[in-house]
Amino acid sequence: MLVRVAARAVDGAANEAALSALARALGVRPRQVRLVRGATSRSKVVQISDPPADLDQRVEQLRRG
Repeated sequence: MLVRVAARAVDGAANEAALSALARALGVRPRQVRLVRGATSRSKVVQISDPPADLDQRVEQLRRG
């Protein structure tokens, strides 16, 4: 999944913006989305804590557009 943000990659601002955008898109609280790997990379791995039961469907819906 691709997430684009306008924030610059300075002091983690772009990572925070990406995590926030992903949380909004998935309909979860921002504190539930955690960066697991890729803090300095374009590719990120995130973890959703206490995910909703329909998270897979939400992700698939986002992928389809």
